[in-house]
Amino acid sequence: MTRLSHRDPMPENLRGAIVALGNFDGFHLGHQHVVRAAVEWARKEGRPAIVATFDPHPVRHFAPHVPPFRLTTLEQRHELFREAGADAMLVFEFDDDLAAMSADAFVRDLLGIHIVAAGVVTGEDFTFGKGRGGNVQVLRDVGATCGITARAIAPVTEGGQVVSSSRIRDALKAGECDVAARLLTRPFTVRGEVIHGDKRGRELGYPTANLDMGAYLRPRFGIYAVTGRLLTTGQELKGAANLGVRPSFDPPRELLEPYFFDFSGDLYGQEIEVAFRHFLRSEAKFDRLDALKAQMEEDCDRARDLLGAAQTD
Repeated sequence: MTRLSHRDPMPENLRGAIVALGNFDGFHLGHQHVVRAAVEWARKEGRPAIVATFDPHPVRHFAPHVPPFRLTTLEQRHELFREAGADAMLVFEFDDDLAAMSADAFVRDLLGIHIVAAGVVTGEDFTFGKGRGGNVQVLRDVGATCGITARAIAPVTEGGQVVSSSRIRDALKAGECDVAARLLTRPFTVRGEVIHGDKRGRELGYPTANLDMGAYLRPRFGIYAVTGRLLTTGQELKGAANLGVRPSFDPPRELLEPYFFDFSGDLYGQEIEVAFRHFLRSEAKFDRLDALKAQMEEDCDRARDLLGAAQTD
């Protein structure tokens, strides 16, 4: 699937596309409905389907001090959009120029003249342009002057509440992996390169594959039952992971540290995915290493049971 920046020339074969427009962080149930509508519209009219997203997230541009909150990387979104049937991902690289662009100019100059979109699909609550001055009605009114038809998709509800990225973030911060997975239609998954740690886990008999959380949202600190995937081989793994600052050791260092059962290979420098399946307990400080090891053994036994049961459902 093609990946483009909004600064790139639009390839001829993608002109006249139907564009799904939004932030799409997480690509949850609501986002999936927007993209599905765009893809179905495009297929019906024999047009290409493009999913347009923003990076960095506008919030990060305007408030760089806020804690990390991303649910997906661009690479993860690229794969999810491809699986949803899109022909291309278009990245609006959010900077000062884009932030200062009026809503009218965004529709007319970017969507109309540059991208040459035939149609745009968004969620009903989507806003854009300087001062968030653009909405679905602006899309319709300005789009009508430059050959763009706009459609809006109503919010998706689950359990009587609207599905949103904020709701998913709240669930993860509460350790509610099952709620997040239900709204995302898959577990929250962190992707990164395995880095060297201080080998504490190895010394305790539980060697871990350490990941820096980077721009990802921090779920509730604690111990999780997780599954892993090696991106180079596709090998699937099961394990238990600590997310947090390791209060039993000095100095504190924030890491995601999955220990994969029955795996003995060298993962340093490899890119892996870690999916949060079940929250087991909060982080705790242990004054004695034997107490910590006993708790780690208990955590791993519980994670094995939970992950084994999940596979037979």
